[in-house]
Amino acid sequence: MNKEQDFDAIIIGGGACGLMCAVQAGYLGKKVLILEKNDKVGAKILISGGGRCNFANLYATEANFISQNPHFCKSAFSQFTVQDTISFFETYGINGQEKTLGQLFPETNNAKDIVRVFEDLCYEMGQEIICGAEVKQITQCANGGFDISYEKNAKLKTLSAAKVVVTSGGLPIPKMGATDFGIRIAKQFGLKVIPTAPALVPLTITGKDAEWYAQLSGNSIFCRVSNTRISFEENILFTHWGLSGPAILQISSYWRPGEHIEIDLLPNDKIKDLIEAGRAVNGRKTLGGMLAEIYTKKFADALAKFLPVTKNLASLTKAELNEIERMIHFFIVKPAGDKGYDKAEVMRGGIDTDELSSKSLESKKIPGLFFGGECVDVTGWLGGYNFQWAWSSGYIMAQHL
Repeated sequence: MNKEQDFDAIIIGGGACGLMCAVQAGYLGKKVLILEKNDKVGAKILISGGGRCNFANLYATEANFISQNPHFCKSAFSQFTVQDTISFFETYGINGQEKTLGQLFPETNNAKDIVRVFEDLCYEMGQEIICGAEVKQITQCANGGFDISYEKNAKLKTLSAAKVVVTSGGLPIPKMGATDFGIRIAKQFGLKVIPTAPALVPLTITGKDAEWYAQLSGNSIFCRVSNTRISFEENILFTHWGLSGPAILQISSYWRPGEHIEIDLLPNDKIKDLIEAGRAVNGRKTLGGMLAEIYTKKFADALAKFLPVTKNLASLTKAELNEIERMIHFFIVKPAGDKGYDKAEVMRGGIDTDELSSKSLESKKIPGLFFGGECVDVTGWLGGYNFQWAWSSGYIMAQHL
């Protein structure tokens, strides 16, 4: 085992947070090294948004994040704002284009351009990156600082640094090398961890209703999806195994096993009003005919399982109208589970924010040890929010290296 040169800090994980930290440290004249387990940096950046990378959200605030301490990320967002993110990327030729709900994508629609900015800056600043490097151990030295042992090409090496930044991500998408490394290191040093779970993840339906959902696979409907904690208005997508789409991914972060969710299948209208209007124009039209004008024909036909679709609008009884209203505006779903970390976009839970300084993300117990990005108990909504947390947390850690 040979010991290599010293650095001001070693960053474990070359994702969004680690890359931003390295660049910001470079601006301050600090020498850092990124150790990345994969064969290239920015793996999750490259696949995000279907390869287009929704790198920020115009409206990101602490209200768009889940944490045991919902105010914790305020400090990071005040130190490195959404506008700072936009300005940073514009400086290097990446202009944001708003697609929907404040979501910003590069005008080129190419996530590779985002990664290239960081690779180029690290090269220009002399920040080192070692890919294919799997960290095996972090040891706190008696005289301060840390030794980091890593394996590359079946050889074990050890590096030293005064400070260590853990930005190794969370558990989602294990096929891309995701592990619980950050959680394990936190526990090794005696830090508390909030139980983790998949978030922004599709939900599964099993049992007697499974076939009904499966037959609708591919159908997308604009809905309001709610539970006792929150509601979202976006599209849901029926799949062979249950439900997905933006609204479902959003609510999944707030869903717990055993709970149900409520779906308003027509959030911007009242079905009873539409029926009354339809009766006035043509009372002989069937309910199914009217529903086919609102939804896809396939979805309208599927509602025949629950509603009297063959009846004329004029002949619907009060009881039937109430049942139609209940089905359309208060459609109850009780998911069997979720699709797990393989399909989750992020992880809920992580290193307890009480263990970290909100100003610097440095461990309160272990000076010189920092945690940022997804491994911390700060989980954003769908739509660029988690990238904003990555950029902001990377920035503030760099200021204290």
